[in-house]
Amino acid sequence: MASENTGAGAGADATAPAPGRARRTGPVRAGKVPTARTDRTARPPKRSRSAADRGKYPFIIGFLIVPLALYAVFVIWPFIQAIYYSFTDWTGLSSDFKMVGFDNYKKMFDDDTFWKSAQHSVTYVVLLPVVVLGIALFLSFMINVGGRRRKGAAVAGVRGSSFYKIVYFFPQVLSIAIVALLFQFAYNPKSGALNSVLRGVGLDSVQPEWLGDPNLALWCIMAVLVWTQVGFFVVLFSAGMASIPSELYEAALLDGAGRFTTFFRLTLPLLWDTVQSGWVYMGILSLGAEAFAVVQIMSVGPGGPADSTTVLPLLVYQKAFGQGQAGYATTIGVALLVITLIFSGLVMRLGRRERLEF
Repeated sequence: MASENTGAGAGADATAPAPGRARRTGPVRAGKVPTARTDRTARPPKRSRSAADRGKYPFIIGFLIVPLALYAVFVIWPFIQAIYYSFTDWTGLSSDFKMVGFDNYKKMFDDDTFWKSAQHSVTYVVLLPVVVLGIALFLSFMINVGGRRRKGAAVAGVRGSSFYKIVYFFPQVLSIAIVALLFQFAYNPKSGALNSVLRGVGLDSVQPEWLGDPNLALWCIMAVLVWTQVGFFVVLFSAGMASIPSELYEAALLDGAGRFTTFFRLTLPLLWDTVQSGWVYMGILSLGAEAFAVVQIMSVGPGGPADSTTVLPLLVYQKAFGQGQAGYATTIGVALLVITLIFSGLVMRLGRRERLEF
């Protein structure tokens, strides 16, 4: 009896499913061992969205709706209005106007002053970013990395670098109107500082008219824009260079890289995103308020002599407020918008490269 019970128990234990395995039901084919799906391969049940997930999007929308509404009202809507008024003969002084179709655009393409202004604006947007960013990169590199090696430091900037940053940034503290007036006095051919220095060193025969010379006026104004903007980018690039780990410079020095190679192979690639953003920002300034303010205050006319310094923002102002042609002025504004978008798109496209992180 004991043996029979023992055999029966053994048989029952042999046919019982092992722990952790699912029981297979139904007949088993010959030659095949039954398999069971383990818990690891079982499809996990769908998790229900938590209260935090359900409330995330309303929370984000609640914070974004007000800024987006303000942006649409004060930025997008004025652009739409400008495009609409560019098809009218609106004077800007009366609420009465009528649609004229593409007459303003035909007038713009036949306007020699417009093409001169567009040429000057394109000159600014091409040259100013190159000059400003080039000088700023050089100065910031010398301030942060270009000094002599010191004990305990692989790289070091020049002595008094903090003082230089303050000096370079000083023009940003001044109003652009004050800067333009100061340089207007300096360019005065009779009592200005520049011609006084030339007379002081015995160059009495060299007394340029500066702002009165059609061949020099545009470049004199561009020099003022360079002087006002370099300091901002020196501080911006200095902050970016300070965040680059010194171990990278140590490795470059151990490999025998000089300052020239270090700048173009290490510093510039790691700062490229900042440089690209600065390029777009500087181009917009060259096409916008900064160029308008300096030309309006410093140039003869303004915009002279002989339209040699007229830029598109100044032409928009003259047509709208000086000649009562607000509809035509908005047409020029639309052209300025197109040039700005083309410039920004080209910079972002041509400057695209693999992002480097450190």
